[in-house]
Amino acid sequence: MNGFVLWVFAIGPALLAEALLARYEVLAYGAGWRAPTTQLPEGMPYARGAAPDSPPRAYLVYLDGIGKRRVRDSRDGGQLVKALLARAPELRVLGQVQPYSPLADPLAERPVWAWLRRRIQLLLFLHNVMQIFVAADQRYRPLYNRAVGGQISTQLTLAGYRPDSGVPVVLLSYSGGAQVAGGAVDELHNRLRSPLLLITLGGFHNGANDLTGAEHLHQLGSASDRIARVGTWIFPQRWRLFRWSAWNRARRAGKITLHRLDPATHVGPRSYISTTARLPDGRSHLDRTADTVIAIIRARDGASPAMERSSS
Repeated sequence: MNGFVLWVFAIGPALLAEALLARYEVLAYGAGWRAPTTQLPEGMPYARGAAPDSPPRAYLVYLDGIGKRRVRDSRDGGQLVKALLARAPELRVLGQVQPYSPLADPLAERPVWAWLRRRIQLLLFLHNVMQIFVAADQRYRPLYNRAVGGQISTQLTLAGYRPDSGVPVVLLSYSGGAQVAGGAVDELHNRLRSPLLLITLGGFHNGANDLTGAEHLHQLGSASDRIARVGTWIFPQRWRLFRWSAWNRARRAGKITLHRLDPATHVGPRSYISTTARLPDGRSHLDRTADTVIAIIRARDGASPAMERSSS
């Protein structure tokens, strides 16, 4: 009973407040009240890895999960980015995009949220969770997609990307970042006219975004990932019954490929990005995830590795 009372009088109002506040940014963007931020903190590069003067093999934009609260990498996201940079120096990697802010405004750097972080950290996660559902809501999705797609395009340009260069852009997304990655496809295709490759890691998304402008979408998933599996249950566009949803059209067109990373979990000590969980071959889960991402990117220009077609 005490737990129920806590939920009703504490968590319940917090969720209601977040549901209302989460819409403010996308509406402010649509109304032109505020322009998205483009500047990074002093001394922070727009990209790491390969230099822009000789075209890199690909530009990789990492869209983190709901733990993304600042321009700099989150703990787990930073480990993955470092692993990719160490293994694939031919990539130019961007990790500063704010997938849960249409105005590119880092949550942790807002004065009110900095105060709340010291007292009620749960609200920081609720904010980003609510942004995922705003991005999935058909009423706000076009605006949200345009805002974050524009943010990614701007950051790529500042990092040295040249439209019509033919250099691939890879959107690597974790968890709820997959909702944003799919939504950014049209805007990136229109602005940069670049080859687009999507890689989702434990992707949580509604399957409503049109993937026509993407070359392919690679799903990295696991049977032990309960959070990603929830997305296939709660969003009808992911159900096979809805044959003409964007997701199912892409699946029938052969544009979606599943890569099994069993027995990884979504979060925790056995997550996809765990440095301690070990596979029979001695690699950590992080090692395998980084190796798989790099193999997919490198295989684009060569022979494709054996892959299993998606069934979800």
